[in-house]
Amino acid sequence: MQGGSSGIGYGLKYQARCISDVKADTDHTSFITGTLSLKEENEVHLIRLSSDGTELVCEGLFSHPNEIWDLASCPFDQRIFSTVYSTGESHGAAIWQIPELYGELNSPQLERITSLDSQIGKIKCILWWPSGRHDKLISIDEENLSLWSLDLSKKAAQVQSQESAGVMHYLSGGAWDPHDTNAVAATCESSIQFWDLRTMKKTNSVEHAHVRNVDYNPKKKHVLMTAEDESGIRIWDLRKPKVPIQELPGHTHWTWAVRYNPEYDGLILSSGTDSTVNLWLASPSSNDGLISESLVDSPTRRIDPLLNSYSDYEDSIYGLAWSSREPWIFASLSYDGRVVVESVKPFISRK
Repeated sequence: MQGGSSGIGYGLKYQARCISDVKADTDHTSFITGTLSLKEENEVHLIRLSSDGTELVCEGLFSHPNEIWDLASCPFDQRIFSTVYSTGESHGAAIWQIPELYGELNSPQLERITSLDSQIGKIKCILWWPSGRHDKLISIDEENLSLWSLDLSKKAAQVQSQESAGVMHYLSGGAWDPHDTNAVAATCESSIQFWDLRTMKKTNSVEHAHVRNVDYNPKKKHVLMTAEDESGIRIWDLRKPKVPIQELPGHTHWTWAVRYNPEYDGLILSSGTDSTVNLWLASPSSNDGLISESLVDSPTRRIDPLLNSYSDYEDSIYGLAWSSREPWIFASLSYDGRVVVESVKPFISRK
């Protein structure tokens, strides 16, 4: 099924790559996003979907000193988030706090809680503990996986343990297993590495080239998916990691990001450098009746896994985020700084 966008748009001033659901905001459907301008002062935008669901409202606009390459909202405090940044020459990562806004749009400066600066390589991403309040963070840089202890009251972070990825391995990102908080998947150019945080040792790997992104299935243990340059989307059962259990075609150019829906099992988003967001049904046999029956023309016909393709974009789409508060809503971010929020309600039904 192909279609343009009937979504709600919001424009950033500069180019951008990162957007995150503000999971800790249980009263609003909120997202936080940041820009990537080499020459201008960069910005962080806190945006909310209006109560009637018709517009995106800027709740806070803050200056950020450097290009934002990764951004993640704290899962237990809606005012706290992390960024990975670059000046073109140097790079770093920090934990920030949004000041009390009191209804003012032109709000005070972001407060830098602490910098994550005990690193050797170039940090690629920050992972927050998957759910609930916890003081642990993970940073993944080109050479190391590091487990941090974050003390918000003292505004400090310390490396608790760190391990090198090994010679000739350059890490590019990763995901924290929501079912086993001792397990982390890290992507590098030729494989996915699986780490045990108790020993800081690699436990397994999936050998496949050009993995761009990885995400764990929040509803099923041992299941993970990858976005790959050549192969599109692959879904893996980590108990049998040699062959994927399902393959989806992905995008006409690079498949850049993949995200499992937080609530509806098998519902997947992907985005790519072909300026498209695709909505997939990855496992029709296990949808528990949540996917609309109108998608099945006959009991003997196999459902096309591509439910919809959102193609009303003009640039590559690097940022994707489901809303955890309203899991039928997602936000996408194209490189030209355009945020679009869409509803997938036509493809799901509550019973």
